[in-house]
Amino acid sequence: MKLLISIICLVFTSALFSANALAVEVDSDQILQPGDIIYLSYPGEDEFNRDFEVDVKGRITLPEAGRIKVADKSLSSAIQLIQLSLSTAYRDISRLSVELKERNLMVQVMGYVKQPGMVRVPDNGNIQTAIELAGGLIPGAQLNQMQIQRKDSIEEFSYKSYLDSGDTTILPALQALDVIFVPASPLIGNVQMDFDAQTLQASGDASDQSKAIRVFGEVESAGKYTYEEGYTIIDAIMRAGGVTRYAGIEQIKVLSSGSPITFNLKQYLESGDENSLPTLTPGDTIFVPIKEEEIKTGSNMVYIMGEVFKPGAFEGKNDATLLDILANAGGPTRFADSRQIRILHANGEVTPFDLANYAEGASSAPVPVVTPGDAIFVPEKTDTNEASWLKVPPNRSIRIIGQVNNPGRFEWSDEMSLLDLLSHAEGPTGRADISDIKIMSKDENGIISPASFNLDRFLKVGGSINSLPTIRAGYTVVVPELPQDPSDNKAQWVRQDKDRSIYIMGSVGSPGRYMFNEDMGFLDILAAADGPTPEADLHEIRIVHRNGPTATTSIVNLSLYFETGDESLLKKVLPGDSIYIPARSREWLDKSANKMVRVIGAVNKPGRYSFNDDMSVLDLIAEAGGTTSSAYLDNIVVVNTSCCIDKASSFDLLSFVKDPKFEDLPVIRAGDTLFIADKSDSNWQIFMDGVTDIFKIVSVFAILAAI
Repeated sequence: MKLLISIICLVFTSALFSANALAVEVDSDQILQPGDIIYLSYPGEDEFNRDFEVDVKGRITLPEAGRIKVADKSLSSAIQLIQLSLSTAYRDISRLSVELKERNLMVQVMGYVKQPGMVRVPDNGNIQTAIELAGGLIPGAQLNQMQIQRKDSIEEFSYKSYLDSGDTTILPALQALDVIFVPASPLIGNVQMDFDAQTLQASGDASDQSKAIRVFGEVESAGKYTYEEGYTIIDAIMRAGGVTRYAGIEQIKVLSSGSPITFNLKQYLESGDENSLPTLTPGDTIFVPIKEEEIKTGSNMVYIMGEVFKPGAFEGKNDATLLDILANAGGPTRFADSRQIRILHANGEVTPFDLANYAEGASSAPVPVVTPGDAIFVPEKTDTNEASWLKVPPNRSIRIIGQVNNPGRFEWSDEMSLLDLLSHAEGPTGRADISDIKIMSKDENGIISPASFNLDRFLKVGGSINSLPTIRAGYTVVVPELPQDPSDNKAQWVRQDKDRSIYIMGSVGSPGRYMFNEDMGFLDILAAADGPTPEADLHEIRIVHRNGPTATTSIVNLSLYFETGDESLLKKVLPGDSIYIPARSREWLDKSANKMVRVIGAVNKPGRYSFNDDMSVLDLIAEAGGTTSSAYLDNIVVVNTSCCIDKASSFDLLSFVKDPKFEDLPVIRAGDTLFIADKSDSNWQIFMDGVTDIFKIVSVFAILAAI
C-alpha cells in the first residue's frame, strides 16, 4: 500500500514539474555555482518570496526541506530538485516559481588586503573587482607576484603590468572558489610596523641583494636598486633621484668587479658620447663625491645684483659670458625686468642689454662682453597693470580694436596666435561679428593690406591650428560689429558689406537688407524677415542670384515645399542674392493674358485666375467664388482661344449636377474665357440656344464691351 502511495505521489509530482517548468522563463542550460542568487516565489508562504544564495559548498537552505546541493547542476535540474524536495512538505507546489536572479562568483581573497576572506564577485567582475570587495590592497603589497590558487594549481600574474597598461588579458579569468593571494613586498622586512613607502624607497627598491646596484654619496636617495638589463649609470643615478647641488659630477666613481672607474658626467652631457658610459653589472657600486669648495682669491671678480636668485660675487673666467654669469646666479626671478639689464663696467661705461628680445631671436646685437670688475644689474619690473605704451616699442606690439572687451595695444611674440590675442583682449563682445575679422598687415613700404578670417566657421568646424591667419608685430586686428535690425536702423547699412548681405523684399514682415553667411538657408532668411505676410503668394517666390558671372533667376514654390517636405524645392541662397515674395492680389500684373483664364458674368468674384491642366471648369468656378443666385446655368459658354483655331462651346451645369459625367466637361486651357450669363437678360436663353459659331460669340462680347 505504501509503495502504491509513493508511486502516485511521484506521478503527481512529475506532472506538477512539467506544468511549472512551462511557467519559468529562464535559460535552463545555465550551470549554477557558489555565489549565485536564486529567487523563490511561493504565494501565501512567508518563508519564501525572497533570495536564496548558493553557499561555498554549493548548497541552498530551503524552508522545511533543509540544505540541498544545486551547484554544478543546470538551472532546469536545480528547479526539479527544489520542487521534489519541497513536495514532501508542501501539498501544492504548482504555485512555486523559481528563477536565477543574479550570477556571482564566490572567491576568497587572502594576503595583503584590508579585509581578507570570502567575497561575492559579479559574474562580469575580475580580479580587481575581487580585491576592491576585500577592502583594497594594504600598503606594502607585492603587485608583480600575485597568485591564483585553483584546486591543486597555482598561477602567478603581474597585477602591476595590468595597472600600467590597462590590458585586462593580463588578469586570469576568475572561477568559482578561486583563491587570490596577495604577497607582501620584501621591503617591509620581518618586523610588523607601519608601512612608510617614502622611507623604504629612500633606501632603494632591491629585493635581491646579489642583483642590486648600490648608489651613494651626493644623490637625493642613496640606496640599493634593482638591476635591469641594459641599465646605464645615468639610469642608476636617476633612479636614486639625481645628484645634489653639491655633487662633484666630474669625479663619479664606479666600482665594478673590484676595479674603480672614474666617470665624468659633465663631459658626457656636453658631448653625448655613449662610449664614455661605463658598463654596469649586478653588484656594482656607484659613488658621487662632494664638490670641493674653491677658494676665491685675487680681484678677478664679477658682481651681479638685483632680481636674480643668487646675487653676489663670482670669479670671472676668460671665456665666461654674460649668459654664463646669469646662469650661475640662478637666472632672473619672475619679478625681473629682463629687457632693462645694465652692465656697469669698471671704467664707468654703462651697456644696456635686452635679454627677452635676444631670447626671442629678434635682436642681432651681440651679447655684451663682461670683464673682471664689472657689475651686472637686473632691475625689478614695474607694475604690469600700469598703462604705458612707451614700455612696448611699436616693432614689438600689436593693436586690436572693435568689438572686444579690452581693446588696446599689447606686446606681441611670434609664438602667439590670433586666439592668444583675443584671449588677452578678454574675448569678443556679444555684438562682435567673428565671421569677418579683419587682419590689417603692413609691408616694408608701409602699405596696409586687409585680409579677412572667419573665426565663427573655425570654431564650429575646427581645423588645423596652422589655418589661423599669420600675425606679426605691427599688425592691427579689427573685430567688426554685427549689423543692427534693418527695420529700425538703416544707417547701419553703410558699414555692412553688400557681398555678405541678402536683400529680401515684397510680402514679408520686415523687408530689408540682412547680413548672412553661406551656412544660412532659405528658411533662415525668411525667418529673419519675420516670415511671409498673409497676402504673400508662396507659389512663385522669385530669387535673383548674383554670385555667378551673370545674374540668374529661379522660382521657389514654398507652398509645395510645406505640403511635401521636399528639400530639393528650396534653392541655395548665397550672400549677395535678392528674394522677392509677390502678393496674391497682384498676380495678374505679373502674368501675361495667355497664361491666365478669365471668368466673367454671374459669378461672385469675376476676374483672371491661374489655371493648369489638372484643373477643370468646376475648379475655375469655385476659384471665382461660385455662381450668383441669378446665374443662367443651363448654357455656360467656354471660349477657347488658346489652341490652333478659335471656337466656343457651351455646358449645361444643371444637367451635369443631375447626371455627373466628367467626360462631358469642356476642356479649358490657359488663355480661355468662361462666361456665365444672368437670367435678368431678357430672351437670353432663346438667343444663346441659337449661337453656333465663334463669330457670333465675338459679336456678343463686342456689344458687352461697348455697354
